[in-house]
Amino acid sequence: MKTNNINKKLEQFAAVNNVCLMILAAGALTAFLVYTRVILMPFVIAYFIYMLLNTAAAYMKEKWHVPTFLGLLATVLLFVCLSVLSIFFISASIESFIQSTDIYASKLNDTIDWFILTAQKMGIVLNSEVLMNYLNNIPVFNMVKTMGSNIVSIFTNAGLISLFVIFIFMSSTKEKTNFVSNIEKQISYYLIIKILVSLLTGFFTWLTLTLVGAELALMIAFITFALNFIPNIGPFIATMLPIPVLFLQYGFDWHIILAISLLITIHFIIGNILETKWLGKGMDLDPVIVIACLIFWALVWGVMGALLAVPLTSIAKMIFERYKPTRPLAAILAGRRLLG
Repeated sequence: MKTNNINKKLEQFAAVNNVCLMILAAGALTAFLVYTRVILMPFVIAYFIYMLLNTAAAYMKEKWHVPTFLGLLATVLLFVCLSVLSIFFISASIESFIQSTDIYASKLNDTIDWFILTAQKMGIVLNSEVLMNYLNNIPVFNMVKTMGSNIVSIFTNAGLISLFVIFIFMSSTKEKTNFVSNIEKQISYYLIIKILVSLLTGFFTWLTLTLVGAELALMIAFITFALNFIPNIGPFIATMLPIPVLFLQYGFDWHIILAISLLITIHFIIGNILETKWLGKGMDLDPVIVIACLIFWALVWGVMGALLAVPLTSIAKMIFERYKPTRPLAAILAGRRLLG
């Protein structure tokens, strides 16, 4: 009896010890991710790009018997062309938006006048001078400076990511384990489906906004494409994004109602029906856990962390499943078990 009691106490102590070690390890890992984000984040993006290109080359070899080298060369060239076009498109869109700042400021003035008159008719007195002073003090030049620095950072990160992709391809000649290959296949499949779904969402968003005559339709469509990678929250933000632009153009009329109705339908059909059908179970992550991990990665790596939250969490879950002490954590991420 004494021996059994001692063994039980030792098991309990070992469990508590493991939990404490995991908490310490999680804290140290979080600090490491924060302080190395400048290098580690471009490396992670580069590795995801490598997985996509490698998967595309393998598909070309299997379906069309294209040699591996030619398949990789074709996919790399296609990726470079798309990246360059995307960067120029982003730059042109931001430049167009900056040039139209005065026009939007004038429209905003007219909107505020209409809002004040409407409020006065309803018996609500507003201080027009305070609103107008606030409008005139909008830091346009700081916004322009911020946008310019963002463009420079895009080019800088693109160069660093390209170098990482080249080094990863050079070191990928070694034979991989089944575990690593399985991770790459699952993440590649998720990213390919997500890119396809985001492209469809962005295209139909552009088409909808063009039909109602909205300005900045291309820019909003591109932002929608990026936001679609953020689960749950991203599509909601993308749906609400055109409202200020349409309100400044037309006021509150049928343009806003029609555009938002169509956008909600688009996101529902593509996100809830097509994406669910193509992905199946997806990454086998609990929706509540996905939101929690989204917040965590956004705090650690900012917007890019939010975009990569699902694949990064999925990789962590697959690693946890491999080792016995961390399998309960994998079960928690999948929503199959709670702590304790």
